[in-house]
Amino acid sequence: MFAWLRPTLASGLLLPCFAPGMALTAPPAWAAADIEEIVVTASLRGEATVRSTAASVTVLDEATLRNATVQHVEELVPLVPNLNWSGEGARARYFQVRGTGELEQYEGAPNASVGFIVDDVDFSGIGGIATTFDTARVEVLRGPQGTRYGANALGGLIYVQTAAPTPVAEMHAEALVGGDGASGFGVAGGGSVPGATERLSYRLAAHHYGDDGFHDNAYLGRDDTNERDELTTRGRLRWTPAADWQVDLTGFYVDLDNGYDAWSIDNSRTTQSDAPGSDTQRTSAGALRVTGPLGDAATLVSITGAADSDIRFSFDGDWGNAAFWAPYTYAFTEDNRRERRTLNQELRLVSAPAGRIAGFADWVTGLYVLALDETNLRAVQGVYDDPADGFPVFAQDFTVDSDYDATSVALFGEVSWPLNDRTRLSLGLRGEHRDARYDDRRDDAIAMSDSTNHFSPDDDLWGGELALTHDVADGTAAYLRVARGYRGSGVNPSLAGYPGVAAEQLTYGDEHLVSYEAGLRLEGPTQRWWADIALFLQQRSDMQVKVPVQLVAGDPTSFVFLTDNADSGRAVGSEIALGWRALDVLTLTASLGLLDTEVRDFAQAPQFEGRSFPHAPPWSASASALFEPGGGWFLRLDAFGRDNFYFDYDLSTGADRKSRDAGVVNFRGGRQFGRWRVDAWVRNLFDEDYAVRGFFFGNEPPAFAPTRYVRLGDPQQAGVTITWKL
Repeated sequence: MFAWLRPTLASGLLLPCFAPGMALTAPPAWAAADIEEIVVTASLRGEATVRSTAASVTVLDEATLRNATVQHVEELVPLVPNLNWSGEGARARYFQVRGTGELEQYEGAPNASVGFIVDDVDFSGIGGIATTFDTARVEVLRGPQGTRYGANALGGLIYVQTAAPTPVAEMHAEALVGGDGASGFGVAGGGSVPGATERLSYRLAAHHYGDDGFHDNAYLGRDDTNERDELTTRGRLRWTPAADWQVDLTGFYVDLDNGYDAWSIDNSRTTQSDAPGSDTQRTSAGALRVTGPLGDAATLVSITGAADSDIRFSFDGDWGNAAFWAPYTYAFTEDNRRERRTLNQELRLVSAPAGRIAGFADWVTGLYVLALDETNLRAVQGVYDDPADGFPVFAQDFTVDSDYDATSVALFGEVSWPLNDRTRLSLGLRGEHRDARYDDRRDDAIAMSDSTNHFSPDDDLWGGELALTHDVADGTAAYLRVARGYRGSGVNPSLAGYPGVAAEQLTYGDEHLVSYEAGLRLEGPTQRWWADIALFLQQRSDMQVKVPVQLVAGDPTSFVFLTDNADSGRAVGSEIALGWRALDVLTLTASLGLLDTEVRDFAQAPQFEGRSFPHAPPWSASASALFEPGGGWFLRLDAFGRDNFYFDYDLSTGADRKSRDAGVVNFRGGRQFGRWRVDAWVRNLFDEDYAVRGFFFGNEPPAFAPTRYVRLGDPQQAGVTITWKL
């Protein structure tokens, strides 16, 4: 399939700077007298303790989020072993868990490998919405979650919950100022609805953040062409109409009006583009969750979610201007506009004590339906002419309209029973049927022609898990887990209409992943230290591999990604998270992710056999020290480092085929007094340069020789955050 294509694009990990105050995984409370179990709310039963969860999981609580982020979930990546994300735009939309996950999906036809859920609404593949103001917790479950979330959780799941309403009146406000024009202000609060009883409570939140984007456009004389301008508003209601019944209603609107001007020919933060792009997302969404008992035997959980998103991603394809490229005429632009609508409904029955099978086996059963509709408009315009070659001008002026809709229906169930007082066995299965339809039309204004494609794939998929948990002793728990995940078939719409591309090259098949995992959780006898350790082996069959190709020399907008199925792939590694209260005033935490990946068999592109997965560094580590001398004062240092990794499946053979090792150190310090808290922070304390994305293709006339281009991460930035809480 790839014989006529020359892979030339590379992409890399965006290594975010992260703020002090974070925990690498939520540790147990240090005070033994009042320990609260950490729970995982993304489980089928609604809540489960981390100790009893048979999966490698990281739970980040509200305090961690407040101290570890400025604005977005992407900034949490260093907290979670073996979690990465792709800096394909102004904000991350795609995440990689243990090397599995997309790097981009500009052209639409969504089919995510890592699930992303916000307040019961499925945003898999468009995680740009995940701003963090007034967020209560983020859970990251590594490995396939085929029983819980099906096709959108082949590699893992990120589950975000915003702050819930309570009857107690509460309000807090936050203001931020920092370098590169950073500013932010937010307010959130709630309580009982006036005039109502405590059975009805509400919470409202609004936040705006902006900065200049750390790039200077020399041609336009501006420093804000890569700016961030992000507004989040949210409202929540909680109603308890009767004993044991609860109704939660959430509605939110997010407007990310970000620029996109992040690439330069000399791999610096100084750009030359005459047509800077944009990376915007406007989302209206809502969710309704109803929970209550159906007699003594079971509890009903009904979850309804809906979202409507308008997304635009545009860029200057040649990264330059007329004077920059003279004497050549060379100018290209691309504009992608996406409208995405989703509606998901889940009905779940969870056993109550009186409904257990044979009096001792708990169970869950349910039905899940997801309807998705997405339309895309890709518009490309451009011209290239070398006055010395005597050939006619090469030009592009075309649009591709595509429409993709899919309906997924799944049945799932799980049974869990105790083998003895310390050991529990569980079995879960999920069967899913998906019907999809894809249509596109390419209109070429220069050739005065059009072409169309139509596909109607349907998939029958199944996943599940078998897990064993065992309390070894007080403070020690172990688990074994075998899980099977899946991802449906898909389409490559970016190839539509190009000469020489056959219809069958636009599609690819489904993928399956089987994971074998063992874990151990330890706590010291006085809760002064803790450790989480997981070992895993993952085997991928019909592995979906995304390869960059440049279809037309001299046309940077023909540099696209093509997905095909390799026969198999393998990932093996571990996640380790540690915490130690070394002194009453000093807390130390650390994490380590180890990962070895390999494409095993790829008949269509054997040159990639033996290659590691992109965005899969062999090691990534973080460490922090929190010093609290008293009087409300605190100081914190955090460090994150990672090994080099392949940018992508490209044919680069030089040293730049991989990123360089990278490390970032951050500082945060301040004081809390009364209702006020003042934080001073510095991100990227030593102003280290590191690549957050890498391309390998031809973008310089007249030879258009394939070259490695990299985008740099954010430089040093300092600021102050002031918080007031009622």
